[in-house]
Amino acid sequence: MPVPEHHLPRIPVALSSSSVYPLGVAETFSTAEDLGYDGVEIMVTHRAETQQASVLNEHSWRFGLPVLSIHAPTLLLTQQVWGSAEDKLWKSAELARGVECGVVVAHPPFRWQGNYAVRFPELVDEIEERTGVVIAVENMYPWRAGGREAKMYLPHWNPVPFGYRHVTWDFSHAATAEDDSYENMKALGSRLRHVHLTDGWSNGFKDDHLVPGHGNQRVQEAMQLIADPEFGDGGFQGAVAVEVSTRAARNKVGERERMLAESLAFAREHLGQQG
Repeated sequence: MPVPEHHLPRIPVALSSSSVYPLGVAETFSTAEDLGYDGVEIMVTHRAETQQASVLNEHSWRFGLPVLSIHAPTLLLTQQVWGSAEDKLWKSAELARGVECGVVVAHPPFRWQGNYAVRFPELVDEIEERTGVVIAVENMYPWRAGGREAKMYLPHWNPVPFGYRHVTWDFSHAATAEDDSYENMKALGSRLRHVHLTDGWSNGFKDDHLVPGHGNQRVQEAMQLIADPEFGDGGFQGAVAVEVSTRAARNKVGERERMLAESLAFAREHLGQQG
């Protein structure tokens, strides 16, 4: 059985397993426990340990931390995981149920994914209704080449103007898109269900996933926005998951932990959770 969540703060802060890559699930839980995170987000990959509720629940009990979100294998690098694009969403929702977390993060479909891309909004609604799990569609960014934008996502890389009931907002993706996170999160209101805490520079294509405060996004203001109990309809109802790239720190002793501790301290400060 997974760890109950009733001891969590109103807005819990999770550590994404992508933040410790190429290390695995055990290291994610261990690092999160050592640094004082409230839980973890698991990105489903080709590694079997990310796909099995029994394994995740065992780690959850061992380290005393819940799984707060599942990231579906909807990245280009995980196209071979769990079969068809539709199966990826269904299996992610079932995994979320197995670890008793209520949120699955999913990227919008690629235009070349045919019928799946066309019926994606309908599929999201169906999965939510049948499983009780929220599918929070994540903002992405335009792909640019030779000064032109390639239309990769259907209907768009930004889910905000469309009818998704639940959205994940990622600051690094917003930076790459040269978008304003604060204004988009404000516009989402109660539709904002999950946040990937990171940062980036508006530089065209590079998806930086920096420690928050190290880029040019309005991260501080956005965290203070969702910390307001009057945000949306009755306050922000989701979690904040730290998703920063630490791969460059893998050969520097303690550097990964320092980056993740700084990210957590940033979240605590601007969500008003200090003291």
